[in-house]
Amino acid sequence: MSAVWYLLIPATLAVIATVTNYLPAKMGVPLACALILFFVLGFRRGKAGADVYFVIAAFVFSAIGDYFLSNKGGQSLYFVIGIGLYLLAHLGYLGFAWRNGRLSGPVFLLLLLIFLPYYMILLYPAIADPVLSFFVLAYLLISCLTLAVAAGLRLSRLVKGFYVLGITLIVLSDTVISFNEFLQYRELNWLILPTYYLAHLSISYALLRRGGRSGRRH
Repeated sequence: MSAVWYLLIPATLAVIATVTNYLPAKMGVPLACALILFFVLGFRRGKAGADVYFVIAAFVFSAIGDYFLSNKGGQSLYFVIGIGLYLLAHLGYLGFAWRNGRLSGPVFLLLLLIFLPYYMILLYPAIADPVLSFFVLAYLLISCLTLAVAAGLRLSRLVKGFYVLGITLIVLSDTVISFNEFLQYRELNWLILPTYYLAHLSISYALLRRGGRSGRRH
């Protein structure tokens, strides 16, 4: 059986989490993806085996971040910790992409032209806590960098396409979260969980399709 079929496990958890908002199912999506990558790819040697641990770590940090954001209530500290953990997750995605490609300057510039004005004009005035505001800005910049480096991946078209799609979905999910948390715009909240879970599935699919080979484009 192809290892790709294992993704039915986190996909099922994603449906349960979306319908019920049950925390173990929510955390189970990234954790299941991490375990699948670990057992299918993590034991391989060489660069093609080592770089997968960046994504495995990213999934684990995401799961812990899910815990803090799901239990934040009115505690800004939990929100800051959650953002910090998601930032570490982005560093994992970035680490994988940088080991397999390079920064796409035009994409990075385009993203900055979109998200920096968004932060300065809308988010900055809406965030009273300076510590939280700093973490939001840092997260925004790392997100832009991660997506720009993913766009510069030197992997097969299929692998690159699904990896870029996954990072794009994370950025989209995070943007909708910022609408909700800071701008009190909640019309798009229904997108948060589906895009977040599809991102994990897309990234996992990309790595499983690459398999133990370098997957580089020649």
